[in-house]
Amino acid sequence: MNAPAWLHLVDDTIRVCAEHRRADLAQRLLDRRSALLDPKLRILVVGGPGQGKSQLINALVNAPVCAVGDDLTTLAPAIVEHAAQPVATIVLDETRKAIEAGDNVAVPVESATRQANQQAASARGAVVRTRIGLPRELLAAGLVLVDTPAATEHTLAEIWRADAVLMVSDCTHDLTAYELDLLTKLAQLCPTMAIALTKIDLVPGWREVAERNRTRLARAGLSATLIPVSATLRLVAAKNGDRDLNAESGFGELVKCLHQDWLGQSQLLTLRSAAALAAITVEQVAAPLHEEYAATQQSETDEVVAQWHAAGKRMEDLNRDSARWQTMLTDEVSDLLSDLEFDLRDRTRRILREVDEYFDAADPLRTWDGFEEWLRGHLTEVAETNFGWLLDRFGHIAEKIVRQVAPDRPDLLRDALDVGDLADQDLGLRMPSVEKFGIGQKLFVGMRGSYSGLLMFGLATTLAGFPLINPISLGAGAAFGAKSVFEERGHRLKRRQASAKTAAQRHVDDFFLTYGKESKDTARVLHRALRDRFTAFAASQRAEINESARALKQVIDEDVARRTKRAQEIKAGMDELAALRKRVRDMGMVRPRGLIA
Repeated sequence: MNAPAWLHLVDDTIRVCAEHRRADLAQRLLDRRSALLDPKLRILVVGGPGQGKSQLINALVNAPVCAVGDDLTTLAPAIVEHAAQPVATIVLDETRKAIEAGDNVAVPVESATRQANQQAASARGAVVRTRIGLPRELLAAGLVLVDTPAATEHTLAEIWRADAVLMVSDCTHDLTAYELDLLTKLAQLCPTMAIALTKIDLVPGWREVAERNRTRLARAGLSATLIPVSATLRLVAAKNGDRDLNAESGFGELVKCLHQDWLGQSQLLTLRSAAALAAITVEQVAAPLHEEYAATQQSETDEVVAQWHAAGKRMEDLNRDSARWQTMLTDEVSDLLSDLEFDLRDRTRRILREVDEYFDAADPLRTWDGFEEWLRGHLTEVAETNFGWLLDRFGHIAEKIVRQVAPDRPDLLRDALDVGDLADQDLGLRMPSVEKFGIGQKLFVGMRGSYSGLLMFGLATTLAGFPLINPISLGAGAAFGAKSVFEERGHRLKRRQASAKTAAQRHVDDFFLTYGKESKDTARVLHRALRDRFTAFAASQRAEINESARALKQVIDEDVARRTKRAQEIKAGMDELAALRKRVRDMGMVRPRGLIA
């Protein structure tokens, strides 16, 4: 793959960062892109205090450019690169930009890093770097060595401009957990790595240490070339021109790694570095997208959904209660009508029994006016009692339904049972037609009865020699006449009493039919009034629930639509990142020859 490929990859990653509003990542990539376009190969030399990191750089360039000593610790990065003449500059970079952007202070090469460390120790808010230029063949090809402070945050800050990492660890001990952790972090940003195992001149068993370290690297999943070296032997060999001692120092293999394997394949190292940076940037962009996408799958309106379901349940309960109270109202009214009719029939029959008893002895001709007033009063009492019972029962039914439908609405029954007073029943009770038994009728009946007595006894006495009309026959005729008058008077009384009973029966029946009809009509009116009142209340409740449910559903639908739209946008971004991640993976799989990295 060629340079334009990684440039396209970096540019696409920058564009994705901008699209997802990650200006910080985009700016970091822009800075890294400028560094990658630099033909020089920037090697970051890292390691803990006392590992011989600065001495290693001095041995590589064969010059005491980095301050060394048991009491000295690197506090400011030292950048060693090629220059026609030895030159050193301390750079004060308060804005944390590139080293070329700060205030430059020229210092002697031999004391540059010492002075920089002193200034770094006393600087407040400024980041101090040292830039050293040397006329060395190793550096002339474009190699740049960066001596870093031991602190991890400083090392990670420098890694963004590095093309490769050279870790320094002495062979007096195995790789520590701190060193392995640092290598793991650095490998994510710069996959081209090597380890210089220093001070082999001091440890006879350095080969066992090197083997154990390779094993630890393999277990940690880190691919890095491990090169045993001795900076002391290298400096002595360079001073004396001793080739054998130089070979024994191990720097020949280290220089070969730096110059041939890394610098000779700088484009591939640049590609791998760009791929690693793009990969970690893609992951940083994708992580919040995955979290946001997961959030879009979770409704933010759980409480609203619960309220919507509760509204649906209330609607179901309302419909069920409506069917229940309508059935109950119908059954209660049906029972009431039956009870009212039975009560009315029972009360009117008791009145009729009293009428029969009364007219068994009384003469309607003399007592009718008083009887008519009595009957009217009793029928009125029956009507009032029956009507009062009707209202009481309907009140009980209504309260029973209210307790079921709206226990918190006692005002629901206000004026619902207001039907006024039942109209007075004036059916026109009339005196039955009875024939009068006057004097002429009495004389006629008496003569008819006396004639038969006179004739019967007159004929009987003629046998005794008496004439037809004699005192005996006359007495018998008078007796028979009086008997006939009394009998006729009794018959006429019975007929008047029967007529009165019949008239009273007819009147009571007419009252029963007329009042019974009005009572049933009143019950139907009350039935409809209660039904309409409760139906209207149920309708208002239903409308209120429907309105609430519609508002809640609108909120839920808007939330679903918003989340769906956002999920689609995020999914499109995730798909784009996945495609970019595949390009990064394919590009990162390219391995420079001669390296296990």
